[in-house]
Amino acid sequence: MQKLRYAVVVSAVLVCCTITPVAAEVNIGIGISLPNVSIGINLPLYPQLVPVPGYPVYYAPGVQTNYFFYDGMYWVYQDDYWYTSYWYNGPWSIVDPVALPVYLLRIPVRYYHHPPAYFHGWRSDEPPRWGQHWGPQWEQHRRGWDRWNRNAVPSRAPLPTYQRQFSGDRYPRMEQQQRLHQQHYGYQPRNKDFRQQQQQQQQQQGMPGAPARQKVWQEQPQPRSPQQQPPTVKQPPPVKQRQPDQQQRFQQNVQPRQPGQQQRFQQNQRPAEPRNQGPWEKRD
Repeated sequence: MQKLRYAVVVSAVLVCCTITPVAAEVNIGIGISLPNVSIGINLPLYPQLVPVPGYPVYYAPGVQTNYFFYDGMYWVYQDDYWYTSYWYNGPWSIVDPVALPVYLLRIPVRYYHHPPAYFHGWRSDEPPRWGQHWGPQWEQHRRGWDRWNRNAVPSRAPLPTYQRQFSGDRYPRMEQQQRLHQQHYGYQPRNKDFRQQQQQQQQQQGMPGAPARQKVWQEQPQPRSPQQQPPTVKQPPPVKQRQPDQQQRFQQNVQPRQPGQQQRFQQNQRPAEPRNQGPWEKRD
């Protein structure tokens, strides 16, 4: 009986050791998905964005989710996932926790309009305890994210207010968004990962400025003005060739000599005179 009780205790200990918290199972790896995710956000108008004091970040107090704007992009934290988009209504890209910008991680808890349950008990003037939530593996990759010089905070990116005119039925499709964004908003993200994502989207949509799909346009020659025309070089007149009927008439005019004429021609030719031999030459 005692042996049986000991076996049950050992089995219980082994089972407890194999249980790991959910936070440690987060897939760690830098990655940004393509913008094709719908997360249920359907804003009728461009949202009101308010600066977070002391941070290069805006938040949206009137949106019923954790909605931010940072580094030229919109960000949403919903259902334990971070999403980003260049347009206020999406479509959205999923961002891996390791790839998140540090100033987004540093936003104080009080600016999360709908904080998740595990935020309960955390100080409102401090950032969420991401290392505690996502586990030691994430914290190892992002060591030092919660330490920075508050006197050297970068300036906020300008808001893309041109998007106010695109709402409701006028909200552009995905293939139009990048073109409009490039025309009306010249800001480039400071984060190199998101600059690369923007270039990748431009390449897929065949936009100008994408390195992989730049088109070389062949310019058509423009007509020159009279002052720009090069001097005319006179060409020699072409050599005229005889027509077939002219060649036939020429051959008819050239008559061959008759036998008698050939004989008289040979008789009129004088034979060559013999050369005088010198006294030193032997005579036959």
